[in-house]
Amino acid sequence: MNATPVIIEAAINGGTPKRRNPHVPRSIDEIVDNALACIDAGAAIVHNHNDEPVNGTPVHAAGPYLAAYARIRERRPDAILYPTMGSGTLGGAAHVSMAERYAHVDELAKAGHLRMGLIDPGSVDLGGLDGDGLPAAIDAVYVNTYADVRHMVERCAAHRLGPSVSIFEPGFLRLALAYHARGALPRGALIKLYFGGGTPGFGLPPTAPSLAAYLALLDGTGLPWSVAVLGGDVLGTIAEEAVRRGGHLRVGLEDYGGPRTPTNVELVQEAVALIRRLGRRPATISEAAELLGLQR
Repeated sequence: MNATPVIIEAAINGGTPKRRNPHVPRSIDEIVDNALACIDAGAAIVHNHNDEPVNGTPVHAAGPYLAAYARIRERRPDAILYPTMGSGTLGGAAHVSMAERYAHVDELAKAGHLRMGLIDPGSVDLGGLDGDGLPAAIDAVYVNTYADVRHMVERCAAHRLGPSVSIFEPGFLRLALAYHARGALPRGALIKLYFGGGTPGFGLPPTAPSLAAYLALLDGTGLPWSVAVLGGDVLGTIAEEAVRRGGHLRVGLEDYGGPRTPTNVELVQEAVALIRRLGRRPATISEAAELLGLQR
């Protein structure tokens, strides 16, 4: 039996609006309350967005993060918190540099609130279906060039942040592993395997063969990894297979696309129950920091 504790991350809001789930925290007060409650329920990492639109807002404000994180860390100075990052631009749009897109991470790290950063090593098409059920004819691309990735890697290293490495497609993982192979992936990295739960969706579906394909790429690296299903239900699909194979879990209302309207705390509690049923236990914050090798 695997005795390694399982790290639970709570991604508490993302771009999920209250009209989809009234429990999603959007204000600073709600974010603080949700983060603390999820930590009390068993989450070791909390990820959140401000209330800016997810798409079309390449520069995210540091102020709301600073306000929320200061209050969370008054109660839990050990909290492992990290923000999101604005999307890149398409060819015809005004150029926004990666330094501008990542500036709030620099500010949060300098304020002492971060132990993790983020690296999104690639670009991916986003979008839903139109009225005819076809992929909608829209321009929605999350853009991160090789140069952008280099900036994220270097800033995480400079601030000694353990990066959450977002893997939307297999090519993202190959790029991250190229840095790892040269010893350039910052210490404390957690490989985040994002499976596509929506329609038409991106990336691999949340199935055992899909997980096996990613684990084949990760074989021999020793890198810790977790699973999430964006626009789906990780606990009802790939979570059990991941825990059995030594992985960690990300849950929360940013990702959840199932038929219910749960709270973040309920999703964390359900993850804890699954982990315990499989003979493992959730990691404490200090255990998560040790497992990842966080430096701050």
